[in-house]
Amino acid sequence: MQNQDMRYFLYARKSTDEPDRQILSIEGQLAELREYAKKENLIIVKEFIESKTAKEPGREIFNDMIASIEDGKAQGIIAWHPDRLARNSIDGGRIIYLVDTTKITALKFPTFWFDPTPQGKFMLSIAFGQSKYYVDNLSENIRRGFRQKLRNGIWPCCAPLGYLNDKNTKTIYPDKDRAVFIRKTFELYSSGDYPLAEIRRIMNEVGLKGRHTALSVGNYQYMLKNPVYYGLIRYKGELYEGKHEAIITKDLFDRCQAVMLRKSKPKGPRLKPYTYRGVFHCQECDCFITTETQKEHNYLRCTKRKGPCAEPYVREEEITEQIKGELKSVSLPPALAAGLILMAEKERAASAQAGESARQKLRVNLVILTDQLGKLLDLVLQGHLTQSVPSQLPEAVKQTVIPT
Repeated sequence: MQNQDMRYFLYARKSTDEPDRQILSIEGQLAELREYAKKENLIIVKEFIESKTAKEPGREIFNDMIASIEDGKAQGIIAWHPDRLARNSIDGGRIIYLVDTTKITALKFPTFWFDPTPQGKFMLSIAFGQSKYYVDNLSENIRRGFRQKLRNGIWPCCAPLGYLNDKNTKTIYPDKDRAVFIRKTFELYSSGDYPLAEIRRIMNEVGLKGRHTALSVGNYQYMLKNPVYYGLIRYKGELYEGKHEAIITKDLFDRCQAVMLRKSKPKGPRLKPYTYRGVFHCQECDCFITTETQKEHNYLRCTKRKGPCAEPYVREEEITEQIKGELKSVSLPPALAAGLILMAEKERAASAQAGESARQKLRVNLVILTDQLGKLLDLVLQGHLTQSVPSQLPEAVKQTVIPT
């Protein structure tokens, strides 16, 4: 198919998490690709523009383009570089498979050569692999940088509420406009006289706000539990000694945690751990049988939720004796029970011994077969043996297929 008959999709992509400044912007890619298509006499039937990372599969616009190619609406793609199409193995594999099945007969890149030949597909797979390696290596470098910052006592990302980022030293320092409100929040809560909702109302009224909106109760709870305000950095459950200036003292922080712990305990009467709670139903009305304590004794009675019930109260001790009597009627005599347990133990030991014997035989057979397969593979590699297996070989080896 000639260029004047072939239809192309133009695909341009750049995500905000790509720090490589050499990658053209969306506008730059569109201008370059349109000029390239005009120069090469390529027919562009549709443009696909996407601002999303390609390090993971699931790009909606890219998937729409691939589906349109599978439907035969175009036979080629124009992009700035293969890494614009894929930075993960799944999307890269989809492109190569479409080339294999001739759904894609041409890929055009101003910065990369490609032909739908074995050599071209090999070079394309290398380009996709390099793109994935770049993403993986970048992620590992970012994590390594985070860990090093934490070891150095430096807050690794955007400053928390009450602090500002210093672009020169890459550290954080107290925000003079908010630090006083942060300290007052801890002081009010440490008194134990103010619930979180009241703390939120007071501090929001005096002007403590987030970067864009007013703070919620959850924001105040997170703030009061964050050790960054007394000089520590908590990251993924681990604490690091920070080099930033503390807004509050460790003692004030601990007093707030004690108040929060005390207020988090469940209030109101706790259900007593009655033995038969929720076990029985009333024989007369089928309501649940509940338990209550009167004069230091536990009594079981019908809840009477469906109406009046004539069933009387019964002491817990009487129920226990009735249950013991029922169990005795179905229990085994001690001598018989001991004999059955002994028989079960003997059967278990015999079964374990038989299993170990069978495992040992399998191990021996595995060693023999492994040795025979090794010798057979040597014959195949030396060219002395074809797929026609000699009849004198062991039956287990004859059933094993070794490719030539």
